Amino acid sequence: MATAYVLVNCELGSEEAVISELKSIEGVVEVRGTFGAYDILAKVESSQVEALRETITWKIRKIPKIRSTLTLMGIQGQE
Repeated sequence: MATAYVLVNCELGSEEAVISELKSIEGVVEVRGTFGAYDILAKVESSQVEALRETITWKIRKIPKIRSTLTLMGIQGQE
């Protein structure tokens, strides 16, 4: 399972609309509003890295009112 965390900056006052849109995207498994340098944190999962990249590039980054994103790719940790 491929996992990415996407930090989102959006236009002032559009946070709720962006959160709602993010929740409707297949593969987005968790969305949280945040305080600090970024407005929203989204967790995205897919069985394939390529599908994960397409979701972020062609779905998440195209949401109106999003100014910028920063993607953190998860790596499998030791257990």
